[in-house]
Amino acid sequence: MHWSDRLAAVAPFRVMRLLEAAQAREAAGHDVIHLEIGEPDFPPPAAVVAAGQEALAAGHTRYTPACGLPALREAIAGHYQRCHGVALDPRRVIVTPGASGALLLASQLLVQRGDRVLMADPTYPCNRHFMALAEAAVDCVPVGPESGWQLDAALLAQHWQPCTRLAMLATPSNPTGHMLSASQLSAVAQTVAARDGALLVDEIYQGLCYGVDPVSAVSAAPEAFVVNSFSKFFGMTGWRLGWLVAPEAALEPLSRLAQNVFLAPPTLSQHAALAAFSPACLDQLEARRAELQVRRDALLAGLARLGLAPAQPPQGAFYVWLDVSAHTDDSEAFCRALLDEENVAITPGTDFAVRGGGHHVRIAFTTGVARLEEAVARLERFLARRGRG
Repeated sequence: MHWSDRLAAVAPFRVMRLLEAAQAREAAGHDVIHLEIGEPDFPPPAAVVAAGQEALAAGHTRYTPACGLPALREAIAGHYQRCHGVALDPRRVIVTPGASGALLLASQLLVQRGDRVLMADPTYPCNRHFMALAEAAVDCVPVGPESGWQLDAALLAQHWQPCTRLAMLATPSNPTGHMLSASQLSAVAQTVAARDGALLVDEIYQGLCYGVDPVSAVSAAPEAFVVNSFSKFFGMTGWRLGWLVAPEAALEPLSRLAQNVFLAPPTLSQHAALAAFSPACLDQLEARRAELQVRRDALLAGLARLGLAPAQPPQGAFYVWLDVSAHTDDSEAFCRALLDEENVAITPGTDFAVRGGGHHVRIAFTTGVARLEEAVARLERFLARRGRG
């Protein structure tokens, strides 16, 4: 049987193999510290769970409109008004099955065979793969401390080609946790518009910011397509719900795509998500953001003692992108050895970076401070043994 040639451009997500190995070690009785997956150890907010249970009991199990419940689209628009001062028409909010559903719609709308897409390197690998499935070519632009680990306006102008149609950014980014400011987003939008291109911004970690105010492209770049999710800030990973904010002109074709690709977002999840915007729930989520900041600071302090702390601390999300070039040029072997010898699971940089991935790892500060400190102690032992070798 012959599979589609498009699949050749979709690489496996290496962290899933490492997760499987970590879970196997756990099942065999080892005390594994999980710092590999982007899912904090908080349960879903109680108000969200209760709303989901109430929706099920009330029989809200039938299809909703393809673009989502009107009440939820209004609630999301209201969230942008409260957090960013943007008067957003709820019609511009398209609710999707996870942020992945939003990325699928955007990729199918914005690019086709022969088009080129600019992205930062490193970036979340699925972003590249969605564009490859749409038969576009992705140009991964190396970024580093000099550009704040972001694809800024200067880099866009430098790397834009005649057949470039789309620039895709992520702020806060996965895996680096760095952000673009409002002025940087505005400059990016102007650079893209001057070249008659489209701008797609991944804001899945929006709201998880430390020491800086959250900035959305919805306000700084009004014509951008903006992807967000209920998985990260709102803690609803398994509920599989996200959204896409799109310009007015794109609403009809996006609605048509949604009707055909997934028919409707998950009904129970939509009713549950309405509760995520209640004041009590938002207070709980803010407390969790503050706890993640405490975890970030504890992890950075431990890494600093080992001489490994990054020069620029992550401003958002819940990851540290760590340069381990002093210890390895094979991050996959490094991560597997750390798991086998010390039962600490972290992610190889090769999942995220086309260039330099062998010299980097990603650590998720998604567990409590005591476990993070224990993970650093185990990492210190591991590095000491490698140094003696």
